[in-house]
Amino acid sequence: MNPKDITKEYTNGEVTIVWQSGKCIHSGNCVRNNPDVFKPKEKPWITPENSTTEKIIATVEKCPSGALTYYKNK
Repeated sequence: MNPKDITKEYTNGEVTIVWQSGKCIHSGNCVRNNPDVFKPKEKPWITPENSTTEKIIATVEKCPSGALTYYKNK
């Protein structure tokens, strides 16, 4: 495993986005589908509070590499 491979989690309270840098192929699907949440030039680059849970899930499910996943919070 590459030491640069990191996993980070970002939540809006209802859903948590999990990002695994080592799997990311930079397809840009997340940015194109939900630019209010996915802003690669900013830190943090994922701001789930800027979108609905439904739109976040739909966007994450379009990630071709599996770098983005999600789970619903209890």
